[in-house]
Amino acid sequence: MFGDIKYVCCSGSPKRIGRFATYMQKELGVRLPPGSALENISNKTDRYALYKIGPVLAVSHGMGMPSVSIMLHEILKLTYYAKCKNVTFIRIGTSGGIGLEPGTVVVSDKVVDGRFRPVMELPILGKLIARPAVLHPQLANDIVHCRMSEDNFNIVVGTTMCTLDFYEGQARLDGAFCDFTEKDKKDFLQTAYAQGVRNMEMESLCFAATCHHAGIKSAVICVTLLDRLHGDQINISHDLYEDYQLRPQKIVARLIRRKLRLGSQADREDDY
Repeated sequence: MFGDIKYVCCSGSPKRIGRFATYMQKELGVRLPPGSALENISNKTDRYALYKIGPVLAVSHGMGMPSVSIMLHEILKLTYYAKCKNVTFIRIGTSGGIGLEPGTVVVSDKVVDGRFRPVMELPILGKLIARPAVLHPQLANDIVHCRMSEDNFNIVVGTTMCTLDFYEGQARLDGAFCDFTEKDKKDFLQTAYAQGVRNMEMESLCFAATCHHAGIKSAVICVTLLDRLHGDQINISHDLYEDYQLRPQKIVARLIRRKLRLGSQADREDDY
């Protein structure tokens, strides 16, 4: 059932990954038996949502690195026992931008922790193990080149900061605790921008480090929901929020069609 998997695409929300699965079914031209629909394969557990669309496995990973780690361990085992070959892992997410217009899509060329280090530290057997968080540069380049002239949004390449916390770790002033000033926050974000950081989220460090440790090509592509230099809260309409979430999904769909040498009604000329 899983031996033909070539791409594992993951997002935090079960609903978002379900919508991505439906979108990929249409984009890849995968036909289902009459009267049937895409089904969450793991519907008997609350751990994550899991869909198979031809050679694409779509899975949710929840929020934060511990949740991502559990998903990756189990999906890596699945692909190993299914004898999958040359599998690519892609995280498709949302993030807070730094110095970017909301709705911009960021393709990560580097991932760092909250101290600007490109490693994930993991306590194992009482010892702190450092695993490099390395993404595949050619895969990132291929993703960037999937932008089309009719896209009404920008795609940039930059460093992604992955934090352990949504509030204090990302220098937000609106959490339950805030032991720093607005000036401290702005200084930190401006330092991050000067070091090439263009967005912040909470999963990419574990994702990149685990895939690299497993010898798997990986990429991270996230849309920015706000510019953190101008605020902490997301103030956009629901419709615009849905549009933003679809943007990285469109780019990844184009990448997969190209690599599988498929076309679509919207993008037939992009085959190579």
